[in-house]
Amino acid sequence: MIVYNTTYTTPIDDARNFVIWVNESFINRTLQDGRLTNARLLRILSHKDDQSECFSLQFDVKDTAELHKWFVSLGKSLNEEMNQLFDGRVVGFSTIMETITED
Repeated sequence: MIVYNTTYTTPIDDARNFVIWVNESFINRTLQDGRLTNARLLRILSHKDDQSECFSLQFDVKDTAELHKWFVSLGKSLNEEMNQLFDGRVVGFSTIMETITED
């Protein structure tokens, strides 16, 4: 199993609207696509400051081929939508991880 994680940093003033958009748009549309599953949105506490908030958005995906198909068909447009909505104030980087052990 592959875990697709994107860590986002957003200004404090945009954090609430970012979380709403991620929940109502990004996660819903991604889960409807069916390639990525088990969405998790987490607030990162270890890098908190007065000016920004950090979030981790994670999905499970069968393999990197399915992840690539999702990105080409939907992920790229979701990222473009986010950049337009938040005028580039939200930035993120993605990590692709492989599950080794699981309870």
